[in-house]
Amino acid sequence: MTRMQLDRDVRPDGIAVLRPRGRLTMVAASDLKAVVDDVVAQGHTVVVVDLHETEFMDSSGLGALVGGLRSARAAGGDLRIARPSTQVRTVLELTTMDRVLRPHASVEDAVGAG
Repeated sequence: MTRMQLDRDVRPDGIAVLRPRGRLTMVAASDLKAVVDDVVAQGHTVVVVDLHETEFMDSSGLGALVGGLRSARAAGGDLRIARPSTQVRTVLELTTMDRVLRPHASVEDAVGAG
C-alpha cells in the first residue's frame, strides 16, 4: 500500500496550500490533521487543501478535513478544498459535506473564496 505524500507550501500572502497525494485513509488522516494544526499554529489560518492528486479518500480522510476546518475556524481562518478527484467529490456529495467543504475548481478560486 502506498503511503500518502503531503506537500505543503506557504504562499507570499500567508495562505498555506497542502497537497495530499495518494490515498487519504485512516493511516494518513492523522498526518493531514497534524499538518493542518501545525500550519494554523504557525499563524497561517487560511488553508487550501488541493485534492487533485488524492486518488482515494475514506471517512477517516473526510474526518481529517472536517477536523482541520474546525482548527482553522477556531483560529479565525478557514479551510477550503480545491480540485477534488472524482472519487473524492463523490464522497463529499454522498455525505453532503460538499455543502460545508465546498469544492473549488482551482487553488486560486479557493483562495479568492473568502
